[in-house]
Amino acid sequence: MKFDIPEKLAIVHLIDSVIVADGEVHNGEINALSRLMPIIDFDSNFLIQARTIDIDQSVHILKDMSESKKSKLAEILEEVAISDGYIHEKESVVIRHVFSQIGLSKKA
Repeated sequence: MKFDIPEKLAIVHLIDSVIVADGEVHNGEINALSRLMPIIDFDSNFLIQARTIDIDQSVHILKDMSESKKSKLAEILEEVAISDGYIHEKESVVIRHVFSQIGLSKKA
């Protein structure tokens, strides 16, 4: 699945937000991020750029994505959240907020 550049920025921003949500960056989360780099097609410089946008900008961009892209986003965020062995409540809050804002009914 191909995401355009604004979508990638928003997705990578959200991945980063989920990773840092619980205040700890776990090895599993770093590994998940590394696995996603070629799938989403981004690098560490892109991650730095993605950190410059905020959650509202991300949500605004992602709202306009197709349902299939939103589904892929849900898979990605859930994979990142569980990558350290469990979904922390703060990670779940970030994901649920994003899902509700972009019209996805999945629960993390």
